[in-house]
Amino acid sequence: MQMYDLIRKTRHREALTGEEISWLVSAFTDGRIPDYMMSAWLMAVCCQGLTEEETAALTIAMRDSGDRLDLSPVGAVTVDKHSTGGIGDKTTLVIAPLVAACGGYVPKMSGRGLGFTGGTIDKLESIPGFSTSLTVPQFLRNTREIGCCVIAQSGDLTPADKKMYALRNLTAAVDSIPLIAASIMSKKLALGADCILLDVKYGSGAFMKTPEDAAVLARLMVHIGKTAGKQCRAVITDMNTPLGDCVGNALEVEEAIAILRGRRSDRLTALCLSLAAQMLTLAGRGTEDACLKMAEDAIHSGAAAEKLRQMIAAQGGDPAVVDDPARLPQAAVQKTVTAAEDGYIASIQSEEVGLACLELGAGRTADHAEIDPAAGVRFHGTVGDHLRQGEPVFTVYGRSGALCETAAARLAAAITWTQSPVTPGILIHTVIK
Repeated sequence: MQMYDLIRKTRHREALTGEEISWLVSAFTDGRIPDYMMSAWLMAVCCQGLTEEETAALTIAMRDSGDRLDLSPVGAVTVDKHSTGGIGDKTTLVIAPLVAACGGYVPKMSGRGLGFTGGTIDKLESIPGFSTSLTVPQFLRNTREIGCCVIAQSGDLTPADKKMYALRNLTAAVDSIPLIAASIMSKKLALGADCILLDVKYGSGAFMKTPEDAAVLARLMVHIGKTAGKQCRAVITDMNTPLGDCVGNALEVEEAIAILRGRRSDRLTALCLSLAAQMLTLAGRGTEDACLKMAEDAIHSGAAAEKLRQMIAAQGGDPAVVDDPARLPQAAVQKTVTAAEDGYIASIQSEEVGLACLELGAGRTADHAEIDPAAGVRFHGTVGDHLRQGEPVFTVYGRSGALCETAAARLAAAITWTQSPVTPGILIHTVIK
């Protein structure tokens, strides 16, 4: 088999066989195919695409390129959740303990943030003492005994994806839907959960800019999951405005705690409840309506917050932060910006918010770069809210006054105002089963 022939076939839209794709991934992973030839094939995929069958075969080959986790020691149906990322997306912090409080089992490996979208692992590590570097036996034990465990991606899972993504990033081949789907789903399948819920974002703060593009990606990933024998569905959600009031690591943990303690009732809370209900339904816990009620009851009874305390304690963190969020890292400087005149918030550009927080140090521009866990922004109003002159619009948190001043100017420019009432957009666009 020759790589030249596979590049030519893809360039001319001739479908590759499963055997050819398996060889391509295996040979590239072990170094038999040089980077320049794989880059040529990846660019051919970007230009010409892959069929659903080719994409599923590519995903399976990438899954099988390294270790695969055996979750059978958990002894129950397991359910995983993946979000395609966005500004202020802290849903995992809420959903993992919430689903566990309802009798579900959530083993989750998450990533660190790179760029402005933030990472679940960075957020959890803002909790004093919290460890995301557990052994596989510890990971399985915590999931079995507590119902949830969230750790950093580790081991030799999907090495083909790591090598391919590095080339995609260097050659402007990141935005191919088949390659995005294979990258995401190969990692999900290697983790080995029985059920997978996909939260696919669209909008200015997401990779997919329209709900139509997000739906194409979602349908392809659901198809791959089902082909691999998993219970799988996707929820298409809006990321044109930041998700929740806070963006930043410790700030988002504080916001998640407020939801789990029943102290918030807003769009973010509604999304977390809906996603939790979908996960519980996939895991066979009941109908969507019954599972939604189950999740609401877990918050109102205090069971969800208690599950978070258990998860934090089991991973070496300070569970007292659930009752006293002031124990989380606190910023040295705060700057609050007020409304210049009466008006309604018409829009908040998520990408600009993310870039402002990146400048504050809440994100990273290179692997392993240090972040400021206390940095970020808290909005005091959202799209559709009416604020009077002098009322607070947002507060910036950072290491210095200069950083806060710069970020505040960028954040102010990201907000548009109107004198007419505004109806917020639909948060959940559709569910693909």
